[in-house]
Amino acid sequence: MRAEPTTDLSAAPTYDRTTGPHPAVDRRERTTVAVVTATFGFWLAVWALVVPTFEAPDETAHVDAALHVALGDAWPAPGDMRVLEAVLAGTSERSSLPQDRWSTVSELLAAAPGDSTTVNQMTQHPPTAYLGDALVLRAVHFGDLRLDQAVLALRLADALVVTPLAVLAWATVRRLTRSPRAALVGSLALFATPQLASIGASVTNDAPTMLLTGVVVWLAVRLLTGDLRWRAAVGLGVALGAACWVKGTALPAVPFVGLAVLVAGAGVLPLVRRLVRALVVLAVAGAVGSWWWVHNLVAYHRLQPDGYASIRPPRAFPPGEHPSVVHFVDVSWGTLARTFWGSPGLGAQVSIGDGLTAALTVVALAVVVLFAFRRPDLGTSLVLVSFPAVVLLVQTATSVRAYLTTTEVAGTQGRYAFPALLCLVALSAIAWRRVPGTPRGRRWTATALAVVCPAVGLYGAVVVTSWFWNGAVPWPGHGGAARYAALGPVSLWTVVVLALLVLVGLVLSVARVAGSRSAAGPVVTDSDHRTLGESR
Repeated sequence: MRAEPTTDLSAAPTYDRTTGPHPAVDRRERTTVAVVTATFGFWLAVWALVVPTFEAPDETAHVDAALHVALGDAWPAPGDMRVLEAVLAGTSERSSLPQDRWSTVSELLAAAPGDSTTVNQMTQHPPTAYLGDALVLRAVHFGDLRLDQAVLALRLADALVVTPLAVLAWATVRRLTRSPRAALVGSLALFATPQLASIGASVTNDAPTMLLTGVVVWLAVRLLTGDLRWRAAVGLGVALGAACWVKGTALPAVPFVGLAVLVAGAGVLPLVRRLVRALVVLAVAGAVGSWWWVHNLVAYHRLQPDGYASIRPPRAFPPGEHPSVVHFVDVSWGTLARTFWGSPGLGAQVSIGDGLTAALTVVALAVVVLFAFRRPDLGTSLVLVSFPAVVLLVQTATSVRAYLTTTEVAGTQGRYAFPALLCLVALSAIAWRRVPGTPRGRRWTATALAVVCPAVGLYGAVVVTSWFWNGAVPWPGHGGAARYAALGPVSLWTVVVLALLVLVGLVLSVARVAGSRSAAGPVVTDSDHRTLGESR
């Protein structure tokens, strides 16, 4: 009997040019990626050390929630958790006593037992991230540590979780552009947002969410560029479900994933088969991560209950006042841009500057809008933009609802877009490669971006460190070193050594970008090339 003919997915036509052979990853490129990833990890560690304890957004609430779980407390209904008296006592000690008189966590719990009247809103989220934090606390014997030391342990754990974003950015951009140089710039682009480092190196449920949604974007891009294996699709579903299991900011990835799987393989797989694949992926994600959201719908009749509802009840506008579109747009969009690029601090009080924020926003958006949505990458770009677009729409709708019901423009934070960050990096990579018209122009553009992106991050680090420790003065001699020696969680020399490692790693990475070619090594057939029968 004659064998059935098979269709080679690697040879079949697809809707864009990015499928097909990719440059081989040689030893030098692997070493470079390892260097930039380690540098990103050191960078996050620096931020974990220079931002004072509880000066990251909502960090007190996140730490308190982790302590509740580590102590064996149940996870109550949204708005029903109260901050531990011990946490408030530890915060008070930091502001009133020298460091050598700060109590351990066990001493705080004994001296200030029970709960306070302060609401901890974090029970509006799944307990997943806090279960991980509780494991870290128990592993380091948190009862024997000072509160700031326990916080530092959690910060460094989150920094470790976020560090692989550098590899994921490289892999995503390389897959899309087939350019090792562009891929390396994609990793360096992460340094351009000081807010990312500030959030990623704090105690937050955003850290595991960013990692898992980064995996989601990378796997979605693999599908969009020809990897039609079932294991890639199922892996995408598992990653999506895990991300949704951590925080609701991952939910906008659901339509993005559905669209990506539906589009992937157009021209190779028939529409019905792509529909089935999309349904299977979403079903896997639902099986892994929908339990919390189903619970919310059954118990509270809302997908995402408001943990602040008890302390921010509905309120009417005062007589003579009414909702203002101008005011809403000014506060909402202004806050969004500022807290995306760089405005660390408990109250987002430390900014890299309105002028720099505006310039970064305008240039980044203009380049993407003008150059990313062109053939032959139009289909891929439209899928990629769907993730941040849904994030923006959901966040705006939430802010509008809060404004109309409470008179406050609430729920607007740039960090809520970080789950879609790799989509923005990928779109930027596609766009910036089109700005210059020649290979030499691409090389110079890549080198310029490799210099500018870390420069923005380093400037942000200087601004933030100076603000918190040196009287907002960016040069030495204003008591910063003495203040850090008295109140910092580690020796100042530890920060200096880590900062030097970051600088060395950045110099080596930028030099590699300047000296690399757009494509390196021989091209190889994708490891995911399979026949149609094997992909079933």
